[in-house]
Amino acid sequence: MAKGDVVLVVGTRKGLWLLRSADRRTWSVEGPHLLMKSVAACAIDTRGDRTRVLAGASYDHWGPAVSWSDDLGATWHEAPDGSGVRFPAELGASVEAVWQIRPDTADRPGVVWAGTEPSALWRSEDGGETFSLCEGLWNHPHRPTWEPGGGGQAIHTILPHPSDHARVMVAMSTGGVYVSEDAGESWNPSNAGISADFLPGEEPEYGQCVHKVARDAADPDRLFLQNHPGVFRSDDGGKNWVSIADGLPSNFGFPVVAHPHRAGTAWVVPLTADMERMPPERTLQVWRTDDAGASWKKSAVSMPGMFYASVLRDAFCSDDVTPDDGPAGVYVGTRDGSVFASADEGSTWSEVLSHLPDVLCVRAAVVPG
Repeated sequence: MAKGDVVLVVGTRKGLWLLRSADRRTWSVEGPHLLMKSVAACAIDTRGDRTRVLAGASYDHWGPAVSWSDDLGATWHEAPDGSGVRFPAELGASVEAVWQIRPDTADRPGVVWAGTEPSALWRSEDGGETFSLCEGLWNHPHRPTWEPGGGGQAIHTILPHPSDHARVMVAMSTGGVYVSEDAGESWNPSNAGISADFLPGEEPEYGQCVHKVARDAADPDRLFLQNHPGVFRSDDGGKNWVSIADGLPSNFGFPVVAHPHRAGTAWVVPLTADMERMPPERTLQVWRTDDAGASWKKSAVSMPGMFYASVLRDAFCSDDVTPDDGPAGVYVGTRDGSVFASADEGSTWSEVLSHLPDVLCVRAAVVPG
């Protein structure tokens, strides 16, 4: 690996693949790693003096765990039984899957967060090797009334604030968005304006089926949200949300990704409807906004009239190539085992891999110097 190379991690229903590229057009492929484990969450942690790949992997016989590799997959490690993502015995609960792994900011190099099913938040101080339960959220009075979505009842989004270490946001299906202002000791729902048309009456305080949330690169209080259904933006840290779905072919989908450096730019991957989870026009489409949702522009990833697979909430990402080194890359994996890459922020696409197992997550990062 050389400084500036891009690492792409692809987690699937039957293992994990690692890809590397110097130009984001020609890729070397290694895998499968963690064979026969379902990898629903992955992360690339480039803080400090090493590049660590983390995977939330589940094996049918032994359940879920967080595995890590510091040598790009040559060796893998897992915490001893009882010291990873495990509930204390007295709680009578068990982790069914790890849905999210999120390294914290550069000035807290040991902190890694994890979100699980059932909806629980976990914090690591040793780079993701061992975790402790964030009891403030687990003991929230709303928790007994959180209901599972179609895929389960889990925390799938964790957004630590880039400058205020006391602030962290999570999102779950179902339950919606919750925010802590005191480093996780207490939590408040933050869903004003987000629709929940599957529930009777007015919009509830919580209970929305939020699919994903992304933070704007330049303004930490601006957030983009893909809901079931709806696409929303907040300009006040999640206190209030407004629809930005006008101009899209559908307001339903799973992922939303914000540009790593430029303000107001984000991407979504629409599906026709919640009861028709196929791309519009049967073409895999990525839609981009450069004005915080005031307008949208389509790019076609696949040929028209032939694509039926959907994209899950963590199977879409950008890399962190700096503006001096070129445009950001974006990457999408599909449920029929295809991985597509764009080196020009989604304007043009090429297929990197095909015929993989069901793609559950993709993450990309630049190798630091």
